[in-house]
Amino acid sequence: MKYPSPRLTSALLASAALAGCAVGPNYVRPSAPLSPTFKEAAGWSPAAPADTLDRGDWWTLFGDPTLSNLESKVQVSNQNIVAAEAAYRQARATVSEQRAALFPTVSLTGSGTRSGGGSGGGTLIVNPDGSTSGGSGGSKTRSTYRASLGASWEPDVWGRIRRTIEGAKSNAQASAADLAAARLSAQGELATDYFGLREADAEIALDQATVTGYQRSLTIAQNRYNAGVTVKSDVYQATTQLANAQADLAGTQQQRANFEHAIAVLTGEAPGNFSLPAAPWMGNVPAIPPIVPSTLLQRRPDIAGAERRVQAANAQIGVQVSAYFPTIPLTGSYGFASTALGSLIKSSNSLWSYGASVAETVFDAGARHARVNEAQATHDQAVAKYRETVLEALQNVENELSATQALAQQSELRRQASTAADAAETIVANQYRSGQVSYTDVVTAQTQAYTARRALAQIAAQRQTTAVALIQSLGGGWKAGEDPKASR
Repeated sequence: MKYPSPRLTSALLASAALAGCAVGPNYVRPSAPLSPTFKEAAGWSPAAPADTLDRGDWWTLFGDPTLSNLESKVQVSNQNIVAAEAAYRQARATVSEQRAALFPTVSLTGSGTRSGGGSGGGTLIVNPDGSTSGGSGGSKTRSTYRASLGASWEPDVWGRIRRTIEGAKSNAQASAADLAAARLSAQGELATDYFGLREADAEIALDQATVTGYQRSLTIAQNRYNAGVTVKSDVYQATTQLANAQADLAGTQQQRANFEHAIAVLTGEAPGNFSLPAAPWMGNVPAIPPIVPSTLLQRRPDIAGAERRVQAANAQIGVQVSAYFPTIPLTGSYGFASTALGSLIKSSNSLWSYGASVAETVFDAGARHARVNEAQATHDQAVAKYRETVLEALQNVENELSATQALAQQSELRRQASTAADAAETIVANQYRSGQVSYTDVVTAQTQAYTARRALAQIAAQRQTTAVALIQSLGGGWKAGEDPKASR
């Protein structure tokens, strides 16, 4: 009987493997609950972003060089980002590891042995498997040398390996989205803390000016009391007001220190080695064009990560379904065996073998069926989490759009209130000096003016932090005017 050559056999099996199909369901992106537009974005023009675009240095929109310098440090020094980047590299290595299973495993072995026994005649025989038998002309010792090249391969006829690779790639893409989410979170947190610090600087300056003004008011009240034109209660009221303002100043300084410590940690520095001097507050609030909800699915890294995990779970179903089908491992080897090292590599000493086997599980008491059901349930969980992530993202955007519009209106009203309160404070102070009103009126006017000034500073910071939150809820920066093609 004439047997096919090893090369022909390998080619036939490879063709069978390539012709095989991957069992299990093919992935289809799950539907998500969306509205045609954002309810709170009426009249705003959409941008044209996608998750494959570089998010860009979105913080430069605020026009603050100090903030930009701090953000550059976050990208390389924040330990959460470093950890997320390491997790992404690990996921990519897993993809390479799984892909290697598509190819044969080749091993090279060599050995040399020297053995002995009782004397006896006969001829040393080298068996096909490389072992020896027989005597060696009466010698008690003999040597055997072997060298062989072996290979093993399991063709991916049912797509188990391909589904595993598909799942690993999806997990790697989800890890990349996690890295983007960690980076965006750290950048947004830094910007929020920075604007909080600048708000504290503004309030410290306001408190210091207030303390100076209240000290002046206390002096006036004390002089008027000494002159006998007012009562002692005016002095007590002025003293109380001054002490409260000084306490507010101390509290604001403590808040600033907390913000400074948080910024240090975000930039990868020990708080004791970091300081951020007071500087003029850049109160810019960028105009941020919102996007349509369907585009949000491509922009936000948390949504992208959740969707990629759905595909990974879908691929795992195929991996478990493939267990219903037989495995077909192939093996082969070629080598030499000889009693003399110098004549080892000769055609007369060559040994070869190749073969295939089939293994199929006949009974497992429903274990495979249970694993398929488990994978299906995991997939259903991933789909539910994906849809919940989308809903929460839509809620975040709607909230931030609403807050952006409300704060813009409030800012103008707070400015008007502060201007009026300052004018009233001046008028009442002059009236008190001329004896036209009591000191209680002065306290009331000063308190209203101080409260209005603080509210104006606070709403300025709120507008900036809300802009940061909106940028985060939209998935980061954007590049309007481009029509990117998302690739998977």
